[in-house]
Amino acid sequence: MILVTLGTQDKSFDRLLKQIDKEINKGTIKEKVIVQAGYTNYKSDNMEIFDLVSPEKLEQLVNKARIIITHGGVGSILTGIKKGKVVIAAARLKKYKEHTNDHQKQIIKEFADSGYILELRDFDKLGKLLDKAKNFKPKEFKSNTDNMIKLIDDYIEEDNHISWYNKIKEILWYGFFGVLTTLVNIASFYMLDKVGLNTYVANFIAWFNSVIFAFITNKLFVFNSKDMKFKIFVKELCSFFFFRILSLGVDMGGLFICLNVFHMSKMISKVLMNVIVIIVNYVFSKLFVFKDNK
Repeated sequence: MILVTLGTQDKSFDRLLKQIDKEINKGTIKEKVIVQAGYTNYKSDNMEIFDLVSPEKLEQLVNKARIIITHGGVGSILTGIKKGKVVIAAARLKKYKEHTNDHQKQIIKEFADSGYILELRDFDKLGKLLDKAKNFKPKEFKSNTDNMIKLIDDYIEEDNHISWYNKIKEILWYGFFGVLTTLVNIASFYMLDKVGLNTYVANFIAWFNSVIFAFITNKLFVFNSKDMKFKIFVKELCSFFFFRILSLGVDMGGLFICLNVFHMSKMISKVLMNVIVIIVNYVFSKLFVFKDNK
């Protein structure tokens, strides 16, 4: 029997289950496959899938398993190697939204280099790795392995700190350029208003100027999306304008309410709406425009 464990990570790892399904359909895997899927929502006629199981049930399954295929969680890997099982581990990757970072790659590499597990890097080669697993003799787990585990835990902690630093840095950069974008918007609006242009026309032109400025600064400095290939650039630009048009609706609607319902001054209304729009635009840019940046 093959046991697949995906831990309790709150992100899907269906990429691994799809590959296992392919190997079953090809006939590479002929034995029973049981999956502890966690939060991975996956349906298959080829595998017996559970969301979560009790620790006692999981231990029973581990004891019965010939091979354990798992993700790169330290706990999941240790569950197998402490029992002397053949473990194949595949890393959850950030680019597929399977994790918040790529630290599982380092965890798996450390265990694989030490002879405890087999590392699955190329999912298309799972079949070949399963053949290799037939003759693989994992290194015996000993208490001094705790030193290696501590090194891995320290790496994860450091990696998480870096991850949080990058998130905070991204927000700070966005805030900084958001302020500059607001100044471009307000300065344009002020000058156009001074020459007697209609308030809403002036607001639209000011918005257009600020969008161009924001796209360039967001792309290059905030979300580090420096791929200048034509298709990617156009896709990001169109997406950026689309979501900025949505936020323009928020801006225009909010400006109307401030002026006509609360009777606030033009400039105070403009500043207030720009603060709200900065927050809305950050969410749109992060989730939909530059989501694939490297």
